[in-house]
Order: sequence, then C-alpha cells, then structure tokens
Amino acid sequence: MAQPEHQDKPAAKNPRETRLNPTLERNLLVYATAASAAGVSLLALAQAAEGKIVYTRAHRVLRANHSLTLDLNHDRIGDFSISNHSFCTTDICGRTLLALPLGNRNQVAGRKGLVNTLYAYALNRSSTIGRKLAFSGKLMAASGTEYGTVGRWLNVKDRYLGLKFYIKGHAHYGWARLSVTAGAGKITATLTGYAYETVPNKAIIAGKTKGPDAEQRAGLGELAAGAAQIQSGRQ
Repeated sequence: MAQPEHQDKPAAKNPRETRLNPTLERNLLVYATAASAAGVSLLALAQAAEGKIVYTRAHRVLRANHSLTLDLNHDRIGDFSISNHSFCTTDICGRTLLALPLGNRNQVAGRKGLVNTLYAYALNRSSTIGRKLAFSGKLMAASGTEYGTVGRWLNVKDRYLGLKFYIKGHAHYGWARLSVTAGAGKITATLTGYAYETVPNKAIIAGKTKGPDAEQRAGLGELAAGAAQIQSGRQ
C-alpha cells in the first residue's frame, strides 16, 4: 500500500521570488528601527497618510431673517446652523448672528465672555483647530440701535469658525470661512467655504484645503533624516 504524502512538506520556492538588494534591505531595517524609536510603526505611518481634508467651496449670502445649514461630510445630515435673526425684549431690539450646533455633541470653538455670553471665535487663517481649543461658542455678532454691536465677528473678512462634530461616534474637526458686516441693527454674513479632517481627533489648520497636514510631512521628513544619520553612523 502506498504511504500517504507528508503534509508538512515545504512549499516549492516561487521562481519569481527575488531577494531585495542587501543595501535596500538594510536601509528599510534602519528606517523601521527609527520609526519604532519614535513611537510609531511603518503601518501606522501608512494609515496616517490616508487621511485627507474634505473641502467644499461655497458662496452663500446670509441676509436678515435667514439661516443656512452646514453638512460638513455631505451625509445629508446637518451638523451646524448659522442663523441671522432679529429679537426684541421689553427693553431693546436687535439682530444676532449665531453658530448653532445640530446634535447633542457638536460644538463651536469659543468661550464665555461678559454676563456668560458664549462668544464664538473669529479665528485667523492658519489657526489650529483641535482638542486644545475651547469649544463653547455660539454668538458670532449682535447689533442693535440702542446698545451698539458686540461679538468677535464684527466687520471681519475671511475669518474662520472652529467646528467639532462627530461621525460614527468619533470626533472630527473642521472650519467654516465667513465674512461679516454688522452695524446699526443690521448684519450680513457670507459663507465662502468649509472643510473637515477625515482622521478622527486630528487637528485641522484654518484655511487648509488639502492634506496631509504640514506637521505630518515635517514629522516624516525628520524621521527619514534621523534614519539617514543612523545609517551614516554605521558605515
């Protein structure tokens, strides 16, 4: 009776397999070693590079008694509303420009001011929007004939709202660029674009429309330079 073939027989070597150049192999090993020393892996670096900024051009004028909805990730669910409406109390009348989160966890960058008013930041271009920023904003500008004007969005051009919203339970950061004129009880705002970072919890730079972020490129460059220094030291 024929004996069954041994199941642990080594597989035949693929004739197309080729060995890497020894110098290239050594360089890859050095690079991987440097990456590990920096607390990252080659796989992690590859995954980080997949992140991108999704930018949407816009030109929407927000006049009196109107509002607009921002859907940053285009999933047909509004993330924020910007409202330009009038109000009256027993003492005064005026108009407010408000940035309102839609959803329980979404937030606008800003902080409390006088009488606990939640002022929204009017960020400059290149500002970092991330976890280190305060996110309790709401009021962009207010104007009334009796009390004048208040807020950080008074007659500004190309300033940025810092935005924090959630996709599938994960925080993402974004921005909306607006120009605002305010005075004499009147407010007009123009939205000219908005964007968000697809990598959860990763900061975004105000005004930046393409990724990866500059600090990531710098980090990779420094890592490569460190690998080159290690290699030169070994030669």
